Order: sequence, then C-alpha cells, then structure tokens
Amino acid sequence: MHSLRSLLACLLVLSSISLTTSVSIEETFNHCLTLHSNSPNQFPSAIYTNKNGSYSSILESTAQNLRYLLPSVPKPDFIFTPFHDSQVQSAVICARKLGIHMRVRSGGHDYEGLSFTSLIEKPFMILDLVKLRGINVDIAHNSAWIQAGATVGEVYYRISEKSAIHGFPAGLCTTLGIGGHITGGAYGSMMRKFGLGADNVLDAKIVDANGRILDRKAMGEDLFWAIRGGGGGSFGVILWWKIKLVPVPKTVTVFTVTKSLEQGANKLLYRWQQVAPNIDENLFIRVFIQTGNGSVPGQRTVTTSYNALFLGGAVNLLKIMKQSFPELGLTRKDCLETSWIKSVLYIAGYPNQTPPEVLLQAKPTSKAYFKAKSDFVRQVIPENSLNTLWKVFLQEDGPLMIWNPYGGMMSKIAESAIPFPHRKGTLYKIQYVTGWIDGEKNMAKHMKWIRKFYSYTAPYVSKYPREAYVNYRDLDIGMNQKNGTSFSQASSLGSKYFKGNFNRLVMVKSRVDPSNFFRHEQSIPVLPIGKKW
Repeated sequence: MHSLRSLLACLLVLSSISLTTSVSIEETFNHCLTLHSNSPNQFPSAIYTNKNGSYSSILESTAQNLRYLLPSVPKPDFIFTPFHDSQVQSAVICARKLGIHMRVRSGGHDYEGLSFTSLIEKPFMILDLVKLRGINVDIAHNSAWIQAGATVGEVYYRISEKSAIHGFPAGLCTTLGIGGHITGGAYGSMMRKFGLGADNVLDAKIVDANGRILDRKAMGEDLFWAIRGGGGGSFGVILWWKIKLVPVPKTVTVFTVTKSLEQGANKLLYRWQQVAPNIDENLFIRVFIQTGNGSVPGQRTVTTSYNALFLGGAVNLLKIMKQSFPELGLTRKDCLETSWIKSVLYIAGYPNQTPPEVLLQAKPTSKAYFKAKSDFVRQVIPENSLNTLWKVFLQEDGPLMIWNPYGGMMSKIAESAIPFPHRKGTLYKIQYVTGWIDGEKNMAKHMKWIRKFYSYTAPYVSKYPREAYVNYRDLDIGMNQKNGTSFSQASSLGSKYFKGNFNRLVMVKSRVDPSNFFRHEQSIPVLPIGKKW
C-alpha cells in the first residue's frame, strides 16, 4: 500500500501540468492532499473556490484593506483552511509538487494584502490558518503555546482568564492574527517596559519548505532568529509560538488628552518628542494626529490626542507627569484606573464598559480602503518644521498619523538580537495613513497625497537607509518580481526594513528555502548562485 501511494504521488508530480489543464487546479490539489493525509475526508469541506457560495465570505473575512478586494485585483484560485497541523504539512508538500504559488494568511491585516492576493504570479492559493487558534496558557511556567490563527485579543483574554497579573507585550489592535504579527516584531503599549512580542518568544513550530514540522531545537538558532521579526511569508508557515508571559500590576492607568493647534498642540508635540522616549519605562504615550473642525466655523485644524498606558496607579502616574511632562496638564479626572485586560480594550478603542469577552469574537471592527507608510525618527523635529508639515497635512480629507514612542527596553536590546533593528537612538515611529470609503473613485488622489506627504517628511526622519516597519508593508519602497528584480534592488528594500540584519536573513533563507518556495512581493530573496559575502 505504501509503495502504491508513493507511485501515485510520483505520477501526480509528473502529470501536474496536464492535470491542471484538464482538471481544475483545486481538484488536483485535493487529490494530492488525499494521498498525503491520514484523514482524507476532512479536506473537501476545507477547500473553497469561486464556485462555492462561501468563497467570497472566506476571502473577505479577515482582509482589512479593501483596496485588495477590488474586482481588478487578482483573486486566489482557491482557499484552503486546514483543521490540523498535519494538514498544513500536506498543503505545503502538495503546493510545491504541483507548482501552485501559496500565500499564507493568519489574520489578514497586512497593509498591502500580500497574504490574500498575488500581484506577481498566477495561479495561486491561500493557506488560511483561521481554524488553527488553540491557546494553552501555563501560568506556573509564565508561558503559553498559541496557534498562529489565534488573534492577539484571544491571546490576551485567555491569559487574563488564568491570571490578573500576567500579560504579553504585543499589538494594540486586538484582531491581528498572532502568526504574522510576531514575524514582523509585534510592538505594543508595553514595549518600553518589556520589548516586542518577538523579543518574548521562547520557542516555535513551523512547517518548512520540505513539509517538515520543526521546533526551535530542530530548526536551529539561525532560523529561530529569522522568524522572530524577519517578516512573514519567507521562511515557512508558523504553526505555534511559545511566548513568555510578563508581569503586570493589578491596577494600571490609561488616559487620552486631546489638544488642537489653537490649544497649543504644536508646542506640546515638540515637547512630547523630547519626553516620551525618555520618560519612565512603565509609561507609554502615543499620539494620534488628525484633522478636525477649528474654532472658526468652516475652518479645519489639526488635533493631537495623547493616548497612554501606565503600568501602575494614577497617583504615581501624576507624579511622573508633573515632573517630566507638566505641559500636558494631566489631571486626576483624566485618568482611568483599570485592570490590564480592560486597558487592552481601552487602547484598542472599544467604548468604556465593553466586556472583555468581545475579544473572543475575533472579528475586525472596521475595514477601509487605505494606504499607509512608516518612518523612524532619530532627531527631534523642530517646532517651526512641524508648522510647515500641517499645511500639507490639511490638504487631505481624512489623514492620520500615529507617533509611537520608543526608548526604555527598546533601547537596551541590541539591533541584531532579532531581525527587527529599530532600537537604540530611535525616538519614535510614525505611521501615516489615508483612508477613504468610495473605492476606486478617488483612490488616485489619496495615493498621490500620501506619497507627497511622505516625500515632504524626508528631511526629518532616518536616513541611509530611510527605515520602515516590515509589518507596515509598503510596495512603494520596492517590490520583488518573480523574474527580473535584481539582487541589489532587493537588498535596497531589505535594508529599509532590516538594516544590517538583512544579509543574515538572506543567508538563512538561502539555506532553508533555496528554491524560494515561500515568496511574495517583498519576501527575503535567495542569494544568487556564485554570490558570496
């Protein structure tokens, strides 16, 4: 029986070209899955094509950026949603044998839709990990094993179920899929105290390009290093992360204080740049910068909202703010003392009194057409320069910037500790976003504005390279083509995301996936034959 199965598998490989023309590609894939499965009857219901009524709902279920659901954007030939780790193995083996390009999705938040579309090659499939969302919390050992399809919010909730004094320093948006989130670093409101989510990973299980399930010991330290911050979709399919839990106090404090330009926002933001990266590491104060109505009817202004988490009570927070940032004018009535799990809801933007159980719904709270970019700032932007930025900022209908402070633990961890390099010397990160609701109608206008604004901020941000955050993918700064992109172009792109860590990532990629099976528009490239460092 075993030899017959092997023969069938071999024949399947040899006839893959003719099969994909005479038989639908998903049928060919399903035949292969059956050969590589101990439970073949589970597969048919997990494969969705555009002939299935559920195809569109599955495709759109976790996709955040509606730009990549427009009719003009390529759609997958089929979507496979495995129920078990072994089925992920089978999917990788079969996709590789049949020459089907695979995209892997754990949450769908990727800004350029790279987990659910392909701009560079067809046919392609989606391996959607949505059904793989187990969470096993071990308070006694301060750890948890979490499956890649679980959301950040589900992880937070399951931790809080077991303990009110344990947490995990990952994302601020609770519907992020934990699989891809940690591959890019995973920053959040406790990063100044504990570092990134990726800094707090103890072990992992992945499926490599050969279809093997590897843990930390089996994969080796180089690959384990690469998957914690080296970006998703380059090295394998993450199945599980083993994370280290961190201590949180029973009472934490949150606040949001908003100031407009008429209320001195410009001077306050200038001061924030000097304070936020250097203040007590238990305090994280980010800034939302948007447009709003001015004091004069019909006039628009810029508003800055200081949104914060303090790992402690309000009394201590007010002492720190009075000493380090009195300009904000924080008062006791601005402060809300709460539990860590409820602070997660507050920071994520849920209304007060929302029960934590909402985190188990694991559904996106909003979707939009948007374009985003990122920058890292190493020198304080002068007050006069901020004034000039607002003139361009106000030209857009609904612009948004989020400034996230660094410092604290982020400055203590070496740039090369994991692939995420934006460490000591970084004051804060800027995220730029423009969003709209009318689809393709005015898309060109919004895209033109954000590119203009990004160009306008160039003098004030990091240089050589101009750094970017890999989890805020931006196809404007470079794209790997299946054929034609030079290695030097890929290196230029890689240096923006990974700085000096890019070369090591390429070496790991070239060793573990020399055929470049796991690839996308901005994946880590394989070292060209004959090239050495």
